[in-house]
Amino acid sequence: MIADAFARLRAVRPGPARIYIAGCSGEPVALAAALGGAPELARDLTFIGVPVPGLNRTDWTALHATARAQMPFMYGDMRAGFDAGRIRLLPMHYSDSYRDMVSGPIDLGVVMVSPPEADGRVSLGVSADFSGAILARTDIPVMAIVNWNMPAPADTLRVPLSRFAVVARDDTSLVELTQSTLPPVFAAIGETIADLVGTQPACLQFGIGNVQQAVLKALSDAGGRANLRIHSGLVTDPVVGLIDAGRVMDVPGAILTGVAMGTGGLYERAGRDRRFRFRAVDVTHGIDVLAAIDRFVAINSVLEVDLFGQANAEFMNGRQVSGIGGLANFLRGAAASNGGMPIVALPSTAARGTVSRIVARLGPEAVSVPRSDIAWVVTEHGAVNLRGADIDTRAERLISIADPSHRDDLAAAWSEMRMAL
Repeated sequence: MIADAFARLRAVRPGPARIYIAGCSGEPVALAAALGGAPELARDLTFIGVPVPGLNRTDWTALHATARAQMPFMYGDMRAGFDAGRIRLLPMHYSDSYRDMVSGPIDLGVVMVSPPEADGRVSLGVSADFSGAILARTDIPVMAIVNWNMPAPADTLRVPLSRFAVVARDDTSLVELTQSTLPPVFAAIGETIADLVGTQPACLQFGIGNVQQAVLKALSDAGGRANLRIHSGLVTDPVVGLIDAGRVMDVPGAILTGVAMGTGGLYERAGRDRRFRFRAVDVTHGIDVLAAIDRFVAINSVLEVDLFGQANAEFMNGRQVSGIGGLANFLRGAAASNGGMPIVALPSTAARGTVSRIVARLGPEAVSVPRSDIAWVVTEHGAVNLRGADIDTRAERLISIADPSHRDDLAAAWSEMRMAL
């Protein structure tokens, strides 16, 4: 049983401990369930990891009154733990989170793997983002949860099963992410970005959510040659549509990612399609790696952009709802790429059009991306490029893609702010 195996892992390093737990599709939900029935096993543990908003739902700090967590993201299911002071929130880039796994203070680890192969090795399957850094450290005893539902893609990290101090077996389904119905406003955003990508060969990165879904649908519907590659921290179900539309190059490694997160159809495809290559964050988010990719197009969503060109991807109504993640890594990598395009996208309004998401000025806590890292900004009203533009031109361009009902107020606000600069 998983609880018994976890008890053996804890016995290796008794007492208070900092324990790595994988996130995304590698999240060991069966362990959380087991600890829910044996809460003493979570006593004095600090859970270290990178669970992602919208993908992971476990509040590890709820398992025991003394349990704590450390993470770079905030999401609704963790709100109670954060408000109670049990969660240490770190405003870090994804690349910095990875460096913490490489050399930071961690005592134990739990990693989900695919079943052993004939040579005795197991793989990280479709979740290779951070766990490889833990497995490379000889100072960390690690528990393997061998999950028969974890695919074993041909090109992903593999290690001997003997690497693990404790082994448990499980057949719980992987965490799934289903696609929601796409709000109409995103269709225009997707089509605009697809036009920016154009017909030339490109390597795409995209974030999570409606913008990604809209862009991949628009690119799939547009047809064209198989001249696209993908280099992204995470891919979800819409990438299968892009493959089936014949847009992705049919060569090994054409889709390089850290994680596949979706439904069973994506997991099955990622396990057998030679185009999928899984790598750790030092590769998926490494700015030097990204800069070396010709025409690297980074497509990400944000919550707000102000007239200076600063972007907020973390705060809503003053409350933290997400984290920085890999946003700045990808924007900077695309900016340094030959022919690259850093793109942020957002609907122009919220609250049924009553609130503009192109705002006069962000609050001081809400600057996730400085104005120096913003180039292309896309709403349903068009796309503007801020790279190389002076401050007045930047404001004018951003107002031009705001909702028409808010443009006069934004222009007046800019005039007042400009006089005070």
